[in-house]
Amino acid sequence: MRILFVGDIVGKGGRNTVNLLVPKLLREYSCQFCVANGENMAGGGGFTRQCLLELSNSGVDVFTSGDHIWDQKDFVEEIKKFPNVLRPANMADCQPGRGYGVFSSVDDKKVGVLCLLGRTFMAASANCPFEAAERIVPEMRKETPIIVVDFHAEATSEKIAMARFLDGKVSAVVGTHTHVPTADQQILPGGTAFQCDLGMVGARESVLGRDIAPVISRFRTGMPSRFTVNDKGIRLNGAVVTIDDNGRAGGIERVMRDIL
Repeated sequence: MRILFVGDIVGKGGRNTVNLLVPKLLREYSCQFCVANGENMAGGGGFTRQCLLELSNSGVDVFTSGDHIWDQKDFVEEIKKFPNVLRPANMADCQPGRGYGVFSSVDDKKVGVLCLLGRTFMAASANCPFEAAERIVPEMRKETPIIVVDFHAEATSEKIAMARFLDGKVSAVVGTHTHVPTADQQILPGGTAFQCDLGMVGARESVLGRDIAPVISRFRTGMPSRFTVNDKGIRLNGAVVTIDDNGRAGGIERVMRDIL
């Protein structure tokens, strides 16, 4: 099977682009499943019920998240209504929602999706992602050998270490969070596809999806600036991974599309 992965969706422009392009990409690459990181979809930070409803026919099967999962306060309750939205599995167990699940593809294959949050250079509090993966992956493998991981982390070293740790145990480890796509797509020796960061669905003329001037001002002056989302000239970044019935990846291909 083939799975389409979509990088961090930023703001309204990102949502509109996902609605427009994901159905086309699923057809173009003959994908049966789609995972997208959505934690920046609501004005650049977090999820809302309305944003998710806007994307209900986009073709995205599962939305993963990261350190901005609770930026919109109402979503603490709303997440319970969206079983296809995953918070990081290594957050405290008392937090609402779930961090992993097994879902059905369009051809009725079972796909396990695990969301993890890194700890290096990250402000959000999280438990050890390696311990969480070591505990959860064997449970998921009882249901399906096809398991994919979104590791939402800042440090490339932490992402690479996670991919090596899970090599041969999961089908793919893809990184999110930095909004910048990396050029290190590869199949590891054990058959796990890996890319450090998928990138984002956000404005090309921006700093990580935000208007340029206020970000430069913050760096130059050290003074607070409001980072507004740029919703024009959107680029979708992602990847397509090919996986066999035993859960081994046979290929990973970078995806990039622009909206003028």
